Amino acid sequence: MENEANDNHALGAGYAGKLAGALLSDYPALNLRVFNRGISGNRVVDLYARWKADCVNLRPDWISILVGVNDTWHEFMSHNGVELDRYEIVYRMLLEYTRVRLPATRLVLCEPFVLACGVVTPDWENDIRARQQVVRRLAGEFDAVMVPFQQMFDHALKEAPAGFWAADGVHPSPAGHARMAQFWRSKVAI
Repeated sequence: MENEANDNHALGAGYAGKLAGALLSDYPALNLRVFNRGISGNRVVDLYARWKADCVNLRPDWISILVGVNDTWHEFMSHNGVELDRYEIVYRMLLEYTRVRLPATRLVLCEPFVLACGVVTPDWENDIRARQQVVRRLAGEFDAVMVPFQQMFDHALKEAPAGFWAADGVHPSPAGHARMAQFWRSKVAI
């Protein structure tokens, strides 16, 4: 069943699935239970609406969150994005709720990112930079590990052009997802 822990289909082919595979392979004796509750196209308000059922009720030891690019994408593509101030308010509410319900759970906040190609314009980049500042601030406030994916991709551009890592500037390629999984592990150190 795809809603169960360690389910191949639910973990997906992206960085979360690659990361889960590496952790499960490296630590088989720990009987890890890994879930991927990411939903393509979700904005922070969508995540907040399903947070209790999809996350808190699982009582995880670790929670990793990557949200923000769809808040920008939806605004520029269909005028249904989440404004920066509302993004911060809702994200903070989600983290506050988590701290109350799961005070011992470790948090990992991943920076939203874009690459200058495909659908991404300079306006997108400015909007994402502002969201990255929000995530950095929240990571500090909530004692979370910060994973600066934009920095990682900016460095990766020295090796290959933006389209190699994410053809549309938003959705990573297989190489982009693999690099994200490796980078996440280097920052979280598990």
